[in-house]
Amino acid sequence: MDRWQGMRIFVKVAETGGFAEAARHLNMSAPAVTRAVAAMEDLVGARLFVRTTRSVKLTEAGTRYVEDCRRILADIAEAEAAAGGSYARPSGTLAVTAASMFGQMHVLPIVTEYLDAYPEMAARTLFIDRPVNIIEEGIDVAVRIGHLPDSGFTAVRVGAVRRVVCGAPVYFEQHGVPEIPADLRHHRVVASTGAWASPDWRFARDQRVTVEPALQCNTNEAVIATAIEGWGLTRVLHYQIGPALAAGKLRIVLEDCEEPPLPVHVLHPEGRHAPAKVRAFVDMAVARLRANPLLA
Repeated sequence: MDRWQGMRIFVKVAETGGFAEAARHLNMSAPAVTRAVAAMEDLVGARLFVRTTRSVKLTEAGTRYVEDCRRILADIAEAEAAAGGSYARPSGTLAVTAASMFGQMHVLPIVTEYLDAYPEMAARTLFIDRPVNIIEEGIDVAVRIGHLPDSGFTAVRVGAVRRVVCGAPVYFEQHGVPEIPADLRHHRVVASTGAWASPDWRFARDQRVTVEPALQCNTNEAVIATAIEGWGLTRVLHYQIGPALAAGKLRIVLEDCEEPPLPVHVLHPEGRHAPAKVRAFVDMAVARLRANPLLA
């Protein structure tokens, strides 16, 4: 068996957590993947996986070896790409993910600008409000809001977003302005039921208010539209209401009580071995997002 191919199969099993799933990604049969891993174990003289009926996990030796294999495979890919010229000019298809509204408002314009700059490129986006496994879903670049877990990916901070309470001027004229977070219990609230939504609204200095929404909507767009109509107060991320704030349709309250802003990062899994298509997009995205006043 070709040692390079064996390493590639071994790494894919480690990433997907199963022989059948790795076989699907590699367009191979599951028995062929199993034989390849067994051959690699014979080659290195150590058990690489602990197999049970429900899971496949790396052994201690396998954990060390998989990092070496990733490095070797990346070096090979870099050498081949450099020889073929793909590191000199972006080529292929770029896959980008971000949160739904953030992606539509702030990432999509960067993607189209990127495609205008590199017309030989194609792109696909995954704008969705759920955690995305970058490796399993074939994502090249992600824009993430919030604190990042330790993943080993390359991450570049581009700004931060605030979590704000807001309402329409007409609402405040009719119902008054909350002065402290506890005042929210006496106001009509419209809230989102989307990902990461919670009835516990946290504020600075360990203040927390459990709200009882009069209306719950499954999208942030619906929540914001309802607030603009003056129906109630809501809590969203600052960038989501940028146009409404600029137009005077919404007003932020309780600014002195806000939690620290959430960081925004551009990240990708390939580090210094990233191909030209990724490096070019990351450079453009970092520059554009850092210049965005809503992320300051």
